[in-house]
Amino acid sequence: MLSRVKSFLFVVSVTLFGMSLACADTVNVAVAANFATPIRVIAGQFEKESGHKVLITSGSTGKLYAQIKNGAPFDILLSADNERPRLLEEEKAIVPGSRFTYAIGKLALWSAKEGYVDQEGLVLKKQAYRHLSIAAPKLAPYGRAAQQTLEKLKLWDVVKPKLVQGENIAQTYQFVVSGNAELGFVALSQVYENGKLKSGSMWLVPDGLYTPILQDAVILSRAADNRAAKALIDYMKSEVGLRTIRSFGYSAQ
Repeated sequence: MLSRVKSFLFVVSVTLFGMSLACADTVNVAVAANFATPIRVIAGQFEKESGHKVLITSGSTGKLYAQIKNGAPFDILLSADNERPRLLEEEKAIVPGSRFTYAIGKLALWSAKEGYVDQEGLVLKKQAYRHLSIAAPKLAPYGRAAQQTLEKLKLWDVVKPKLVQGENIAQTYQFVVSGNAELGFVALSQVYENGKLKSGSMWLVPDGLYTPILQDAVILSRAADNRAAKALIDYMKSEVGLRTIRSFGYSAQ
């Protein structure tokens, strides 16, 4: 009798597992480079809880937007700004009502060297460095924020000869990690986790020196019937998702 019960329970569990797999969907996410690590953490949590699968492609917001315009098969865009999602909304290329601000980014001046960057960012004015890394302002919102900061500090023209530009904020970060630049303007999320600086030295750039980096998300029209896309967005809005986003130094509502 006991063996029959065990066999029955085994069949039920296998059946339920098969049904859950049959109900699982895949969501293809295009994500701005600054949010690549947080979305991987969120995706791992989400996949375990939902059974859905998340595919991630990261890059500069400008490049991702161009790829979407050229027919790239993305379901969700997690942008580093609110401009491209707004344009996609105006072009009726998204699921109506899906655009929202998922994070507010923070800009940081960072060096891989301990004690190299002071708490007021005076290292910029001293100009003892040979190279300063920033993301390309025309492609990356964090690069635009870096330029705005340098202009506000009246240093833009002075430091131009020292600039090393990355195509996106991930490449900008790598220039500093590799030593090709002594310091650079990066996303706080790249150097900050669980409430503390991971390594090196940093100046958290005051919000008033650059336009707020409102990072918007949209579900693209092709994913209107994709349950995994809606479920992932809902998960990002949940307290678990918001807690993860905040742990990387973003502001999130």
